[in-house]
Amino acid sequence: MEKIFTEKAPAAIGPYSQAIVVQGMVYTSGQIPINPETGNVDAQGITAQSEQVMKNLGAVLEAAGASYGSAVKTMCFLKDMGDFAAFNEVYARYFTEKPARSCVAAAALPKGVLVEVEVIAVVL
Repeated sequence: MEKIFTEKAPAAIGPYSQAIVVQGMVYTSGQIPINPETGNVDAQGITAQSEQVMKNLGAVLEAAGASYGSAVKTMCFLKDMGDFAAFNEVYARYFTEKPARSCVAAAALPKGVLVEVEVIAVVL
């Protein structure tokens, strides 16, 4: 198993890795909209927070040798399912290959954010 770390995404805020690569697959931890440059949740609203999450995921996938296009499964957590359509608009611009996906409402997410996403992808 190879632990993945990049400074282009937020450091883990607990006892876990940004991602793990094993047998040609990368498993990312959930990414929330923390700006890696400030360490804060700077983005407001579901669209801006979703964009930051996608940037963070892209950095982790790249560090692992994967990409959005090599994603096979995503798990998406929304604080409010009323944000589903707005989230999908952002998500669809990044995950153009349409991997398998779960999307559920979560009663609470770390730091009070509106969205968290994790990915399983093939290392290229």
